[in-house]
Parts: sequence; structure tokens; C-alpha cells
Amino acid sequence: MKSKSLLTGGILSVIAALLHIAIIFGGAQWYRFFGAGEHMASMAEKGSLMPAVITAGIAVVLFIWGLYAFSGAGLIRRFPFMRICLALISIIYLVRGLVLIPACFIAPEQINTFAIWSSLICLGYGLLYAIGTKTVWRLI
Repeated sequence: MKSKSLLTGGILSVIAALLHIAIIFGGAQWYRFFGAGEHMASMAEKGSLMPAVITAGIAVVLFIWGLYAFSGAGLIRRFPFMRICLALISIIYLVRGLVLIPACFIAPEQINTFAIWSSLICLGYGLLYAIGTKTVWRLI
């Protein structure tokens, strides 16, 4: 194994993908509990497919990101564009995690427990991917 950080980041991304799939099956209550917002929960209650499509799309992206992490860690075959993809995944997670800081000044009324926790989680994922990517950069 080339990077425990990427392995851990990959496992967490796959868990997040599976959680998103569970939310689809959990319905409106789960959308509310996990902070997707009242609009998404209301659409799910009304039988709209849009929340499921959006959530499934997020799950697919998170799963692919997990696979890239596993590839970078050396667990599965090498994926195309490894360097750029792992760097972009790291940046996206980090930016998502850090967006809370300007949000505190721009729209403090929008900051809630979910915003704080999800930002911290994304920041942690981003750090794992960034550290792991740096570790394997010359090998991929």
C-alpha cells in the first residue's frame, strides 16, 4: 500500500456515498435529518424524483472519488489522470470544508450544526486526500 491517508479517504468517501443512497431510501425524514434542506425534503414527500436523482448523482461522484483514492493507494489498478484527479478531489473537499469561514461573515444566519459538521468532515476528507496525494505524487 502506498498511502494510508488515501486508503482512509477512499473508505470515508465510499461510506459517504452509501449514506447518500440510504438517504434516498430513508425519504423526507432522512433528507431533513442529514441537512439537505426543507425544499429537498418537501419534494421527496411529494414523490418528486429530483431529490433522489441529485442524491444519487452525489453518491456516484463520491464513489468514483473513493475509487481514485484506492487506485492512488495502490489497492486497485491505476486510473487515468491520477495526479490531476486526486489533486482536484483534494481541492474540492478542502474548498467545501473551508467555505464555512466566509459564510460565517456573509450569511451567519445560514450557519447551523449541519453546516459546521459537514464542513469539518469535508475538511478532514480533503486533508486526507491532499496528504495522500502528496505522498504518492512521484509514484503515480
